[in-house]
Amino acid sequence: MAYTVHQAKTNFSRILKEVEAGQEVIVMRGKKPVAKVVPIGAPALSRSALAGSYRGKLSWTEDAFDPLTDAELREMGMEYLANAPLAPSRKNQ
Repeated sequence: MAYTVHQAKTNFSRILKEVEAGQEVIVMRGKKPVAKVVPIGAPALSRSALAGSYRGKLSWTEDAFDPLTDAELREMGMEYLANAPLAPSRKNQ
């Protein structure tokens, strides 16, 4: 991407975001390129890139999302949930 000096001064925050995303920005005086703004390190990873980095590295068994038994709840210190009703009772039905 290329900007004139005036555009670069006006849009400096946007230019920094572009550079952080890995782009190189050229600053021009008229039609002559005079400077290049480049990232110092590797481009910052977006949230979607971070989430995608776990692809293929996670696994679970078929019963992973099954409800816990009363014994398992007690074992985990959540005995107060073992005898709790699954849904609130409805009065006046």
